[in-house]
Amino acid sequence: MTGGWWSEALPTRAQAALVEAWLPTSALIADLSWGQVDTRVLHVRAEQGEFIVKAAGLGNHHIGREITAHERATAPLVRRGAAAPLVAADRDANVLVTRYLEGRLVQGSGAEFAPDVHRQAGRLLRVFHAEAQHDGAGYAQRQTERVLAMLEQPHRIEAAIVRRARAVLRSSAPAHVPLIPTHGDWQPRNWLVDATGSVRIIDFGRFDLRPAATDLARLAVQQWRDEPALEGAFLEGYGADPRTEPDWSLTLLREAISTAVWSHRVGDERFERQGLRMLDEALARF
Repeated sequence: MTGGWWSEALPTRAQAALVEAWLPTSALIADLSWGQVDTRVLHVRAEQGEFIVKAAGLGNHHIGREITAHERATAPLVRRGAAAPLVAADRDANVLVTRYLEGRLVQGSGAEFAPDVHRQAGRLLRVFHAEAQHDGAGYAQRQTERVLAMLEQPHRIEAAIVRRARAVLRSSAPAHVPLIPTHGDWQPRNWLVDATGSVRIIDFGRFDLRPAATDLARLAVQQWRDEPALEGAFLEGYGADPRTEPDWSLTLLREAISTAVWSHRVGDERFERQGLRMLDEALARF
């Protein structure tokens, strides 16, 4: 499978033309797309080696975020071999190419609940977070308004839970916390372990400036929920605990609402059930 096959593999002809120019005589090894959104993730081989090609429809913001991450924040991880270098990108066409990283996905493997993997992931997150801080004025209020708007979208959250969540969010005092570069989905489905046992990080499509603690939110409600030793190992690697109250509880509440509403929109019932459970647990903190 070579040459003009790109026109069928990617959402737009402009993307196909760009990638065909960047990676001539390429061949598809595997389609790694999740299938929940229109992002295509392709593992390909070309004369220069193996690569990951990511592309999406022009209304999808994840590719642009990932390009920004590579331009501004991934260099410390790339230097350690813990993230893939960017090879080519076109922000207007919504497409990028990175080098392929060897390794097996941590999620679903025995490594998912290995303390040393979490310790390494904590150490790498501290490296990623060690960039200049930015003023966080207005951040908390913007996030509260965002999730309140999400509650106006279709979902299956019980009416009493919606009322309680709105009341908590509206009564919360906006905090002024510094913002730093964050991954946005720092969890085992975006970690690889290579043949040496070293952890590597993939998928920066949710990159943004946020409080440091937000990168712990998904781990806290999943792998750490019943395995406190993993949390301890991660924080040992990170070197500190960035979570402070009440900001942390509000972070969990916003994350729960986003999970429940988004997963309902894309039809992921398993993830929706998790979001509803997260919402119950988040509200119990208030």
